[in-house]
Amino acid sequence: MDWAQFGIKAAMTLDLSAPTPLRYFAALVHGDEPLPLLEAAASLAQDEHPELDLQQVLSDMDQLAERLRRRVNPRGAPAERLRTLNQVFFGELGFAGNVNDYYDPENSYLHAVLRRRRGIPISLAVPWLELARGLGLRAEGIGFPGHFLVQVVLEEGRVVIDPFTGDSLSRADLRERVEQIAPGPTDDQTLEYLLRPTGARAILARMLRNLRDIHRVHENWPRLVAVHERLVALLPEAWDEYRDRGLALAELGEATRARADLALYLRHAVGAADWQAVQQRLVALSGRPA
Repeated sequence: MDWAQFGIKAAMTLDLSAPTPLRYFAALVHGDEPLPLLEAAASLAQDEHPELDLQQVLSDMDQLAERLRRRVNPRGAPAERLRTLNQVFFGELGFAGNVNDYYDPENSYLHAVLRRRRGIPISLAVPWLELARGLGLRAEGIGFPGHFLVQVVLEEGRVVIDPFTGDSLSRADLRERVEQIAPGPTDDQTLEYLLRPTGARAILARMLRNLRDIHRVHENWPRLVAVHERLVALLPEAWDEYRDRGLALAELGEATRARADLALYLRHAVGAADWQAVQQRLVALSGRPA
């Protein structure tokens, strides 16, 4: 056998092409936590901005972290480091909520948030958490109802911060926010439950669902399908995501893929309140019972 020729042929079969944005994201979120939250969050913009240089985004964050470290006393108490972080992030750098165009999809894209210094609570929380953890702070995201928050756990207690405004929130403030959504008194046990930390996978899912809601309102089916592709990669056993991707694919006229997703949902969601409705949608797409 001509091994040299064999080696050439084998090399020619290697796939040396760059991964698609979806494959890249799937590789980042595959496996158990901790996930690379910053990089995965930055990659969400690649569907809209395929030319985006993710390494440049990470480098920009490194520069912010270095600027912050020059301001922080490494021997300072955690409370002092937190105070400096907030002064730099919300004050000097000017990060704040985009009150003029809250539902702009760019608010969910980390590179745009870093450039414009404007975002929504969860997209502002991601760089804040990265900087806080870089200072050795025990910083956590909180999937609070209606509005994502962050907190730092100190020896003297927790400090809860609204990343949209930079304000620290008291327990009374937090109760008031809950009661605006669910009228009635909020006891300590309920509040503690709502303040439990949110992992990187759940943060990414919430960011994607924000984009999903925007694209659904505007009936932007291609963008909606792209978001669902990422949700399925992130949450491979969340059967509702397959249902929703199937419905979006149906709107695009991709009946074969839509049927596959809806059939998968029906197999795993027996007894779901919408099972019959989804089955009817599948029958309409295929012309025969599921």
